Amino acid sequence: MQLHITIEGEVQGVGFRWFVQRAALHLSLTGSVRNCSDGTVEVIAYGEKSSLEQLLNLCRKGPPFSRVSKVIMRWSEATDIPPQFIIR
Repeated sequence: MQLHITIEGEVQGVGFRWFVQRAALHLSLTGSVRNCSDGTVEVIAYGEKSSLEQLLNLCRKGPPFSRVSKVIMRWSEATDIPPQFIIR
């Protein structure tokens, strides 16, 4: 499965991308995370649905100094699955 997540709030400059990457690696997911110019963080993750759901729950909380105000998600079938999880 593929999960696309957009996280809004105080999510840049607080270690959010590192937090997501560490969680994704722990959950054996691949994909990427990046800061967007509009102040959001975008996550595209691939793997088992149960692991993706765990990542989604972690993104709703975020690391200690973040404040998540909104999470938008979109599920789809996985295509062109990357070999690792990277920070862009």
